[in-house]
Amino acid sequence: MVADGLSELSDHSIIVGAKQLRKALNRGGVGRVFLARDADPAITGPLEQLSLQTATEYTWVETMIDLGRACGIDVGAAAAATVAH
Repeated sequence: MVADGLSELSDHSIIVGAKQLRKALNRGGVGRVFLARDADPAITGPLEQLSLQTATEYTWVETMIDLGRACGIDVGAAAAATVAH
């Protein structure tokens, strides 16, 4: 099952990966965050908290594979986001 809004990733500039996403959230300019439910909570938990702190909307996606595919990559992704315009 793919979360609502996942198609947004194909329509926007995106950020893929926890490290890049953390930096972008701290800088500002992130539109919407997507986190994979089956990813390591040590990775997604802090990103969820940072999203809350920065008042950035976030959505949980069922699997890393679903998120990776939505980002156009051949591997799973724990986290991704759209870039705010």
